Amino acid sequence: MTDSASSLPAPVSPPGWPRPSGFSDGMTARGRLVVTAGQIGWNPLTMQVETDDFAAQCAQAFRNVVAVLGAAGASGEHLVRLTWYITSRDEYTASLRDVGRSYRDIVGRHFPAMAVVIVAGLVEPRAKVEIEAMAVVPD
Repeated sequence: MTDSASSLPAPVSPPGWPRPSGFSDGMTARGRLVVTAGQIGWNPLTMQVETDDFAAQCAQAFRNVVAVLGAAGASGEHLVRLTWYITSRDEYTASLRDVGRSYRDIVGRHFPAMAVVIVAGLVEPRAKVEIEAMAVVPD
């Protein structure tokens, strides 16, 4: 990592592995760590989930993640890891096109390492997705 562009987090994959779609196998980065709490698809000012649509909740969760990153001087290009907790595999897979579109529009075209975990429920009863993020801002 010698120039400023290469100091941003970068994807890592073992030799010969096919390139994943929508995420990275791993990430490498150097700098200041920014970690978010789990962000759900609610309006952060009212603390109310305003829709039961899975893709719309994802879009709001992305906006919430980006807002927390921004408060710490980071942005989507600094992400190294996302962990998603979802309540329905079926809703997730049925919404992938819309979720991908809103991710690119809100977070950008940077795809960090990611895990998706199916859970029985989340603390907020109407929440269908919760996303934790980890970012590294270069020194």
